[in-house]
Amino acid sequence: MITMGRMLELLLVALLLETLALTATAAAVSVDSSGQAQIGDECNVDADCSSGLYCSLCAAAGDVSTTCIRSQATPVPSFPKSTHLPFNKYAWLTTHNSFAIEGEPSATGSILKTNMNQEDSVTDQLNNGVRGFMLDFYDFLDDVWLCHSEGGICYNHTAFQPASQTLKEIELFLVANPTEIIIIFIEDYVQVPNGVSEVFMNAGLKQFWFPVSKMPKTGGDWPTVDEMIQTNQRLLVFTSIESKEESEGIAYEWNYMVENMWGDGGMQPSSCPNRGESRPMNDANKSLVLQNYFRDDPNENLSCVDNSANLENMLDVCYKASGNRWTNFLAVDFYKRSSGGGAFKAVDLLNDKMQCGYDGIDACQARLNLMGLPYSQLVNELNTCA
Repeated sequence: MITMGRMLELLLVALLLETLALTATAAAVSVDSSGQAQIGDECNVDADCSSGLYCSLCAAAGDVSTTCIRSQATPVPSFPKSTHLPFNKYAWLTTHNSFAIEGEPSATGSILKTNMNQEDSVTDQLNNGVRGFMLDFYDFLDDVWLCHSEGGICYNHTAFQPASQTLKEIELFLVANPTEIIIIFIEDYVQVPNGVSEVFMNAGLKQFWFPVSKMPKTGGDWPTVDEMIQTNQRLLVFTSIESKEESEGIAYEWNYMVENMWGDGGMQPSSCPNRGESRPMNDANKSLVLQNYFRDDPNENLSCVDNSANLENMLDVCYKASGNRWTNFLAVDFYKRSSGGGAFKAVDLLNDKMQCGYDGIDACQARLNLMGLPYSQLVNELNTCA
């Protein structure tokens, strides 16, 4: 039989445990809702995380709770404090099939039956620090359209929207951000003469055009980012059709850069082979390096694993394959997905590697020591570095 004293004792214990539980819950809510949680901290909603982070879970990596992960890139002008280095001494986050966005309806009114590679708008990508855009241009409905198709033919079920709509988003961003540089890679199926040039002209982008005449054709350094900003030549456009360099003044991509194999072929852990159209990765006559790291069949769930440690490990593999040159354009699917720093951290690492090698280790040692800092401190600290 339980005595009255024992019953009171048990009741007091129960009350104490309930009080502790309520206190812990209140404390958790207070921390989670403060907006101060850093990379790797548990969270319930995006608002729990500090600036530049969002709340997500990488189930493919075995995560069982949501944590704060990077959602924004470090602005390139913030990295070296100044923009005095040549364009080829920077790394730029690039999205593969930037226009193939989940949930976007086709402008034709048809149901899209094609792969999707991203999850937010081009404007959101720009605001999050993406600066390289891979776009597929097709002749369709008497216009140039963004399609994700096969055989060079666009269909209603593979057509997203007229290219002019996406290009206008980029034009608005360049107007509003006069120190930013954008790079566009066109997988080009347009056969109409001057069709590509006209769509850029109509979108108001010719005012930012970086001319082919200023692009080094036998390797060597490009103009500095400072020069590109001062002359307002802040849009670089590359096409996959060689003849358009002469006929339309659009740079043929593989005259200026080497590129590794796309898809599964570019994700082998110990090799970084060139794609068929590109010269070998170690060809020093091409001063830019484009690194693809995405699957043949895009997988949003697995991309958080792909864009984490596996991606970082491949940076060194492609560095060695490219004749000890770091990647300038890092192209991924579902660019925000990771288990922590993701593609954003990888681009930070690339910028550090290139700029330390160029300016000397003393000039950016402080930046190297910042890799462990919370994102919210990173941009401010980078601006104060030597």
